[in-house]
Amino acid sequence: MRVDIVTKEYPPEIYGGAGVHVAELVKALRALPATDVPAGEALDVQVRAFGADRDEAGTTSYATPAELRGANAAIQTMGTDLLIVDDVAGAAVVHSHTWYANFAGHIAGLLNGIPHIVTAHSLEPLRPWKAEQLGGGYAVSSEIERTAYHGAAAIVAVSEGMRADILRSYPDLDPAAVRVIYNGIDTEQWHPVEDAETLAALGIDPARPSVVFVGRITRQKGLPYLLRAAELLDPDVQLILCAGAPDTPEILAEVEGLVRGLQQARDGVVWIDRHLSRHELCVALTAATTFVCPSIYEPLGIVNLEAMACGAAVVGTATGGIPEVVADGVTGRLVPIEQVTDGTGTPLDPEAFVADLARVLNEVVRDRDGAAAYGKAGRERATSEFSWQRIAEQTAALYAEVTGAAR
Repeated sequence: MRVDIVTKEYPPEIYGGAGVHVAELVKALRALPATDVPAGEALDVQVRAFGADRDEAGTTSYATPAELRGANAAIQTMGTDLLIVDDVAGAAVVHSHTWYANFAGHIAGLLNGIPHIVTAHSLEPLRPWKAEQLGGGYAVSSEIERTAYHGAAAIVAVSEGMRADILRSYPDLDPAAVRVIYNGIDTEQWHPVEDAETLAALGIDPARPSVVFVGRITRQKGLPYLLRAAELLDPDVQLILCAGAPDTPEILAEVEGLVRGLQQARDGVVWIDRHLSRHELCVALTAATTFVCPSIYEPLGIVNLEAMACGAAVVGTATGGIPEVVADGVTGRLVPIEQVTDGTGTPLDPEAFVADLARVLNEVVRDRDGAAAYGKAGRERATSEFSWQRIAEQTAALYAEVTGAAR
């Protein structure tokens, strides 16, 4: 069975969790033996990705059409999608990831008479701040997503929380078409690594307790709330910010201002804004007393799984899919939050959220033995519950179902 997977992000061009998901899913699907595929035949997985040429077999890259390079980013995306559509001919199913690829998947499905599956990594109605980044293109991306979801043979939600968000955002969808298949983690690649030299190069003092953040500088990741909470952390706690790829100049300026103010008020604030290798991230996460995920919108959060796989306790916001990953009191702690219902995820009481975030972080870092126990349990949970082989098997079963090829 040939499956065409369409994605904006694919190695080496990855900047977020969706790209990590696609890369790992493709690898796991290609490794599935025919005996583990419900259709009874090995999968021929073709990747159709945005960006520069790649030399990986079974992978084709598509650049922005030259005529559209000055257009709004959403229109550039649609142009690239249209280059992909014809090449999907011959596939049994097309599977798209994020709105960037949804247009190609939807049109290819219609043109070639094949089922289109969408994996939802985020939802445009729940990210209204994207209008800051895309301008009028946000209305375009929202319409693309809505149309693709309503035309899809199946929609994969990466958590139960995400499934609830999908059905709330698009109430006309058939609930039976929205399936939950979790994100995963490769615990052989993500694992505890002790490397004093790399730790020193990153500016991290292993003798001090540390709170580590890893993520893009975007509204949904809640970094400004964390920076305000950091003012309330115990003086000996280090704050390690592995944060880059800002969505807009405005959010970057806000974060820069908050970091400067924090660095003037206390020491131990380390901001690493370059792309870190997996080895460097494993070292930082292994040394962390706790990892923090202050997101106000998070369908699941692969980064939480990465931290758990490295043996770090996780403190995360009790929103979206995070509670399905972080077992409160077992692998870390959840921070309560009440949010407005306008799609922004904004806390109803921002000061209460900041205070609760600081309180929980202080409680975890003050008990380093307890944090270590959380980290050990997190590693075990990541290994047993979120393997990519398990996720690939569930995805292959869905391919067989929508194509009628199940044995």
